[in-house]
Amino acid sequence: MERKSQRRGGSSESRASREPPLDPGEQARALCLRLLTGTPRTRRQLADAMRKREIPDDIAEQVLERFEDVGLIDDQAFANAWVESRHRGRGLARRALARELRHRGVDTELVTEAVELLDSDQEEETARELVRRRLPGTRGLDRDRRIRRLAGMLARKGYPEGMSLRVVRDALAAEGDDSIDAEEEPWAWQSE
Repeated sequence: MERKSQRRGGSSESRASREPPLDPGEQARALCLRLLTGTPRTRRQLADAMRKREIPDDIAEQVLERFEDVGLIDDQAFANAWVESRHRGRGLARRALARELRHRGVDTELVTEAVELLDSDQEEETARELVRRRLPGTRGLDRDRRIRRLAGMLARKGYPEGMSLRVVRDALAAEGDDSIDAEEEPWAWQSE
C-alpha cells in the first residue's frame, strides 16, 4: 500500500525537495502570512520572526512596509484591541497593559493612545469587581492579611497602590469590617 502512494506522487518530503527553495522575499511573505493567520502580531514581532529565520533586513523591511500599506499590520489597532481584551478578560490596569504592549514592540505613542481608552473610573470599577470576587476567599484571615492579599492581587495587575488600598478598604467596610482605620499608613499592608 505504501508503494502505491509513492508511485502516485511520493511523500510530501520528496515533493518538497524537488521544488526550488523560495527566495527570501517569498519566505518573508509566507512567514508573515502564517504568523498573522493565528493571531494578530505587531510589526516588531514579525520582524523578530524574520530575523530568526535569517531573512535579510532590507527584504524584511520591504515586506513589513507592504503589509502595513495593505492593512495586514496595524500596531494601533493591535494595541487598542489588546487593551480592550486584556482589561475586560484579565482585569489588567493601564500600567500592566502598557508594559505588555511595550514588551511586544508597540511604539510608546501608540501605547499611550491605547491605554487612554480606559478612563480612571472604568479602571477603578474593574478593581472593585476583582476585589468583590476575591473577598470571600479571604474570610477567616485577619484584617491585615486580607488587605495585603487583596491589595497585592491588584498590584500584580498593575493598579496603583492608593487606588488598591482605597478599593480594598471600601470593600471590607461594605462587608461590615469596621475595624479598618482610614488613616492607616499605605505601606502597612506590605509587611508579611
